[in-house]
Amino acid sequence: MDEASQPVNAATDLSPSATAWRSWLVEHGPRLLLFARQQTRSNEDAQDILQDALVKLVDKLNSGEFVGGQDAWLPYLYTAIRRLAIDLSRRDDRRKRREDTVGVEIESDQKDAFHPWFESEASDDETRALLEAGLKELPPKFAEVIVMKIWGERTFAEIGESLGISQNTAASRYRYGLEALKRKLGGARRKGDLSI
Repeated sequence: MDEASQPVNAATDLSPSATAWRSWLVEHGPRLLLFARQQTRSNEDAQDILQDALVKLVDKLNSGEFVGGQDAWLPYLYTAIRRLAIDLSRRDDRRKRREDTVGVEIESDQKDAFHPWFESEASDDETRALLEAGLKELPPKFAEVIVMKIWGERTFAEIGESLGISQNTAASRYRYGLEALKRKLGGARRKGDLSI
């Protein structure tokens, strides 16, 4: 067999710069990963941050933007890891705040949608009949918003869009409608027929 037909060893196929890069990573990679772990909240985040920092370094080296030789790689990577970890932490914190805000809004909407007197165990047929009669006595503009909000589980924005009114008008009609309904049902409450 001549040399051209022999299988090429992957290690001998690497150019000297790739070999130098690989040995540099073998030497410094574990320390960089440890630093990234200290800067992040999980091992997976640390690995991602390290990889992003290495990609940034390689991009700078390939474009000729990197100032300094191989001795400057390590300080650059430590700085890049720290900055990337800070950015990741800020993104995670913002995402968590957004999720918490949405969760609070959903809980608030659910509390508005399920008033205790609609969900109480006293909501037997008689109570339901009294509520329905009270709703029928309300002006339709109030009754329809109450029904859409409580039983339809719609937001004020969705109600406003459906009825062609503003979100604030829908919220006002809901509030005024509930107050009127409570006044109308006040007699039944005083007699003990209704517990709202």
